[in-house]
Amino acid sequence: MSKNPEEILAFVVEAAEDKKAADVVTLNLQGVSPIADYFVICHGNSETQVQAIAGEARKKAHENGVNIRGFEGIDTARWVLLDLGDVVLHVFHRDDREYYNIERLWSDAKVVERV
Repeated sequence: MSKNPEEILAFVVEAAEDKKAADVVTLNLQGVSPIADYFVICHGNSETQVQAIAGEARKKAHENGVNIRGFEGIDTARWVLLDLGDVVLHVFHRDDREYYNIERLWSDAKVVERV
């Protein structure tokens, strides 16, 4: 059974929060870009934490039967990208997040507010 983008988004955000990711931001890219429906952006305070966040999201994708289209950056753990099709997770090292500032690059996207 395939998951809709919102279901994928929910377990990706949950995985990030489970590993104490900092400043988790979700951007809704629907109508802004054909790349994905959502970007989840967060950071860890060390390479180990970045790897743990990305690894947990990858594990949840497997558990939910979601195909992983790409998984890059885990070796250096400075910027890890997990491409789940409709949802892309960006996990930065704290020191690199501000430098890349992809929230600014995608400023046309709406920030998803969670209740």
